[in-house]
Amino acid sequence: MPTTIALVDDDQNILASLSAALTDEGYSVETYADGAEALEGLGKRPADLAILDIKMPRMDGMELLTELRRRDTLPVIFLTSKDDEVDEIMGLRMGADDYIKKPFSQRLLMERIRAVLRRHEESSKEVSGDDVMRRGELVLDPVRHMCTWKGGEVNLTVTEFLIVESLARRPGHVKNRDQLIDAAYGEHIYVDDRTIDSHIKRLRRKFKEVDDDFSQIETLYGVGYRYNTD
Repeated sequence: MPTTIALVDDDQNILASLSAALTDEGYSVETYADGAEALEGLGKRPADLAILDIKMPRMDGMELLTELRRRDTLPVIFLTSKDDEVDEIMGLRMGADDYIKKPFSQRLLMERIRAVLRRHEESSKEVSGDDVMRRGELVLDPVRHMCTWKGGEVNLTVTEFLIVESLARRPGHVKNRDQLIDAAYGEHIYVDDRTIDSHIKRLRRKFKEVDDDFSQIETLYGVGYRYNTD
């Protein structure tokens, strides 16, 4: 089955041109004119990746991402205007996997799509049972892209999963923000280091939904974060 990409933009010219380009690359494409239409459509026809414009009527890209993150770990790339640096930072902090500025070359977009899909595939690729990570009550299963705490499932995005995996790989060792950015996004994407702080806050909230007493992710102010098994 071809990889399905959901393309969400209120500009019909962009929808038409990108849809044609993505189809030529072998992708299956579902197009939506705004966030509300996309939210309904994705509930019926799941996609493998979504490309979202930020500024749209009815429901903008930020609102759509918020709704998607309540129910899904779908990889997301934002389309942003040239000067929307604040929107880029906010989008990444809210859980987007990448962003690309308009105007952009279709070749660059294709490269970004492949990079995000590759990260997603690598985080959930088939590995042996020995590669399931267990750290006390934490279990990370890359095969199923599943995280559990005390037996309860913690629903993580790709980026969140990679951050937890990086921290838990060496319990007690401190990871600074740059190291966590490299683990979650790769070395070729610039991300404001405060984005990691936002991810950590969201991770703690998700773990506390399973266990109110969760406190394993520790902040070392001015240094970074570490995972403790005790």
